[in-house]
Amino acid sequence: MSDAYAIARSLLFRLDAESAHHIGMSGLRLAEKSGLLPLLFPAPECIAPIEVMGLRFPNRLGLAAGLDKEGNTIDALGRLGFGFIEIGTITPRPQPGNPKPRLFRLIEHEAIINRMGFNNSGITAGVANVRRSQTFQGVIGFNIGKNKDTPNEQAAEDYLICLREAYPVADYIAVNLSSPNTPGLRDLQGEDACARLLETLKAEQTRLAKEHGRQVPLLFKVAPDLDPPHIAGLARVFRDGGLDGLIATNTTIRRDPVADHPRAHEAGGLSGRVLLEQSNDVIRAFATELGENIPIIGVGGVDSPESALSKIAAGATLVQLYSSFIFRGPSMVKEIARSLDTI
Repeated sequence: MSDAYAIARSLLFRLDAESAHHIGMSGLRLAEKSGLLPLLFPAPECIAPIEVMGLRFPNRLGLAAGLDKEGNTIDALGRLGFGFIEIGTITPRPQPGNPKPRLFRLIEHEAIINRMGFNNSGITAGVANVRRSQTFQGVIGFNIGKNKDTPNEQAAEDYLICLREAYPVADYIAVNLSSPNTPGLRDLQGEDACARLLETLKAEQTRLAKEHGRQVPLLFKVAPDLDPPHIAGLARVFRDGGLDGLIATNTTIRRDPVADHPRAHEAGGLSGRVLLEQSNDVIRAFATELGENIPIIGVGGVDSPESALSKIAAGATLVQLYSSFIFRGPSMVKEIARSLDTI
């Protein structure tokens, strides 16, 4: 952790987690516009690009969805050394999310519990924000979801709206089936429901590719709370349905890693260092089932070069982080990106 971030963190952590998040993101945007950010956090050198899903990633390390929900901080985050940035989750219509408080730090575990509930300004605003980004040269992913009041029987329509609007500006589109904070959403991970949704979205992807003259990969993001038979079944769905990529994993509803913490009872998804092994187990199981046909983006518990490399060892091709960015700051980005450069 850099001295500059240590000072900033000591101040931000005196605030509630959500207020600190908004102030921190505003500070990043201000530092980028003023030219201060590249002076504080010079971009990493000697990073090896890699081609995955037909896309050229400047390096293997990305920012997971959830930090830049609106897509309004892409240029600032890009200057820190991320090879790709995934914005969202974004829904068709704007929605406020769940009642506050809904974001909690578990500092001694370097973990976060959130029940944000897809708070965002909607897909039209997200697309406009991406169009306004100017300096980031990496890959931009759109993480899309359904609105809370949309029943699962109509979820495909919500995903189609987002797919169509994001397609012209996205480098890839990730379908969020696995947040625990939208009631019933994880039911879409059932094999039959998932197969129907994938078939619908792949058909629209084919149509959009012809319309726009470019192929935008379609990925699904899954939960870490899947048992082996469920993983095997979903892997068959993904293979048969022609999924372009998999993101593993989202947050967990398990609490055993933090059972001793006074906030352990809070509803929502748990992320952070405590998720590393659970996420790796899911990555490993999917990698065994999928082989090299469907690349995996590994996320969950990445807070060091060693933990990032463990994702690769488990079968991931690319790696994302989020929670550790809050606890350890921007300087860790180039350190981890450089470690993945050696693969």
